[in-house]
Amino acid sequence: MTNDMPEQPTPARTATRRIPLAIGAVVIGAAIGFAAIYGFGGLAHNVGGDPACRPAVEMARKIAPLAHGEVAALTMATAPLRLPDLAFQDADGKPRKLSDWRGKTVLVNLWATWCVPCRKEMPALEGLQSKLGGANFEVVAINIDTRDPEKPKNFLKEANLTRIDYFSDQKAKVFQDLKQIGRALGMPTSVLVDAQGCEIGTIAGPAEWNSDDAIKLIKAALQPAAAGF
Repeated sequence: MTNDMPEQPTPARTATRRIPLAIGAVVIGAAIGFAAIYGFGGLAHNVGGDPACRPAVEMARKIAPLAHGEVAALTMATAPLRLPDLAFQDADGKPRKLSDWRGKTVLVNLWATWCVPCRKEMPALEGLQSKLGGANFEVVAINIDTRDPEKPKNFLKEANLTRIDYFSDQKAKVFQDLKQIGRALGMPTSVLVDAQGCEIGTIAGPAEWNSDDAIKLIKAALQPAAAGF
């Protein structure tokens, strides 16, 4: 007689089946925990943050309608975040830190000569610096080439990009520092930072910074937080 009863799993087989289920539960739990801290979609925004950076979030909210067209990919800050005090060098090899620009709104840009979109973006950053650079705003473009230190300098010279000051980090630690807080997912990366060192917005990838869209947005970010647009 044929036995039509389903085969009953042995204890060993049951234990074996539980292993992937347990692993899956751990992975799902970790993903939920990650989502609770960083959020899903776009660039991450951590909960809580530095209370002193709340004006930057308010500024981000006010200028968000201007993040369209050529700067539509800009992700506006939704939680207060002070950036790490990024450390790098100037053209003379002297140490500099992001905090050196306190009191001035800054567009921090990470670029490299091996990054084709970065090279294409540099003239637009030059144009932005030419139009708005001054006492209240500056483009701080940090090169992260890790081999030939003369290559990026020669690139800027050959491209006749003279308005942007040269800054570099041959260890590329600035990228890792921003990556740890979810603000560097690839190259190029740009972060709009207020006068207190707080994030206003972040963009992963290139943008046409010399466009009317970008100029209007940056100008709005330079206005007092209480001002309307």
